Amino acid sequence: MAQRVLIAEDESNIVESLRFVLMREGYEVSHALDGAEALSLVRRETPDALVLDLMLPKLSGYDVLKELRADVATRALPILMLTAKGQAHDRQAAEDLGVDAFMTKPFANSDVVAQIARLLGSDA
Repeated sequence: MAQRVLIAEDESNIVESLRFVLMREGYEVSHALDGAEALSLVRRETPDALVLDLMLPKLSGYDVLKELRADVATRALPILMLTAKGQAHDRQAAEDLGVDAFMTKPFANSDVVAQIARLLGSDA
């Protein structure tokens, strides 16, 4: 059974690019366009990993991360945060909330695939 990755990202070009490369690597991919939808989909679909944009409509990536880490059912979900805000304090805030990996935009699709594989304990 393929591992499932949820992409929480409001930029359609990034979603399509990541969807393509992750599906090519054999992952099942779904996506959410805002933070509230991301929380709903995580709880409904129970993905194996989450690619989470920091700046999302409705709920920020920080808010989503905080809620997921506070819930015993989603506390261990591997989360890769993507953001255009790459300052040290942004990274530190995400790490303080329990993010597993952090990447700044722009990024190489191959780096995202490698991070997801690492988080899921598989080879890319």
